[in-house]
Amino acid sequence: METTGIREAFHNVRKHSEHICAPLETEDYVPQPVAFVSPPKWHLAHSTWFFETFILKPNVPGYRVYDPDFNYLFNSYYNNVGERTLRTDRGNVTRPTTKAVYAYRGYVDAQMDAFLEDLTDPELLALIELGLHHEQQHQELLITDIKYILGHNPLFPVYRSGQNMVGDHNTETGSLIIPEGIYDIGHQSEGFCFDNELGRHKVYLHEFEISKTLVTNAEYLEFIDAGGYQDFNLWLDEGWSWVNSNGISSPMYWHLIDGTWHYFTLGGLQKIDPNAILSHISFFEAAAFAQWKGMRLPTEFEWEIAATNLDWGQRWEWTNSAYLPYPGFSKAPGAVGEYNGKFMVNQMVLRGASVATSPGHSRKTYRNFFHTHECWQYTGIRLAR
Repeated sequence: METTGIREAFHNVRKHSEHICAPLETEDYVPQPVAFVSPPKWHLAHSTWFFETFILKPNVPGYRVYDPDFNYLFNSYYNNVGERTLRTDRGNVTRPTTKAVYAYRGYVDAQMDAFLEDLTDPELLALIELGLHHEQQHQELLITDIKYILGHNPLFPVYRSGQNMVGDHNTETGSLIIPEGIYDIGHQSEGFCFDNELGRHKVYLHEFEISKTLVTNAEYLEFIDAGGYQDFNLWLDEGWSWVNSNGISSPMYWHLIDGTWHYFTLGGLQKIDPNAILSHISFFEAAAFAQWKGMRLPTEFEWEIAATNLDWGQRWEWTNSAYLPYPGFSKAPGAVGEYNGKFMVNQMVLRGASVATSPGHSRKTYRNFFHTHECWQYTGIRLAR
């Protein structure tokens, strides 16, 4: 990306993070109800820390760090950069205040603006572009973490009136037949990608059928009413243990109130739209539903080949592929190498994007990944056979 374009992109991305947080009250910035949710204040500070740590400190002579404690507080998982607070303690960081975090963002933004003015080094430009995509990842986490925080408030407060984000419907019907053959998988263009998308390679696929539609709430209600959560035959063993040890009987954010199903949305608690696309589903639930339907989840390779002819982007779609490196994958040296490679174990790949994904942050080779029980993202189900 050229200097002019990256300056504009930098300011647009940074403003969008703050736009996401605009409806919050000061108290909303701090809670961490569970370990996998980070406080909004932490996201704003961590995405700023990335630019200060990887761009400004090593490349601006005499750069003055905003606060020496911030490296410890707002480093996420980069062991190469030093010690950090435990992930579970992010909600305990009541100080620095939210106001101080916004001041930190302002300070770093001003320093970055000056740094970008005459920047031509292609390696630094590429690292800054990585930082922008990193912040876009945190923008999606901001939305989903805010929803979790407000969705577990007993009053179900409204984030933004009218911002349901789970009300979209399928636009197509039927299914696709993809013929057997050898296909190329992986990123191949001049545009940005993460390192886990590289290593373009060939795979052989048998003929398969894949649905043009994502599973709807009405379809999933049939699974619930048929006793899907009580039939161990439908579940993977770990999934069955998860269901029973956590008392799972419906998707996250669903509430049966006076005999009527409701769900919490960012627009508040609402009656479930049966025709809307299902959301907030774990891999375990997706696999059990597919088993109940006599179908299966597509592999990530099947999904990528079919994606050209699918309407995708409303939900992250679980695949039946473990998150593993492509042929020839190698981690970059230093902290940047910690970005993806060290997480390639015990996680499943999701493809596509969601209604919470930031503009310009999706492509059909994107490999998202989460643990099998996680469902606080806007995840959904597409079936194959």
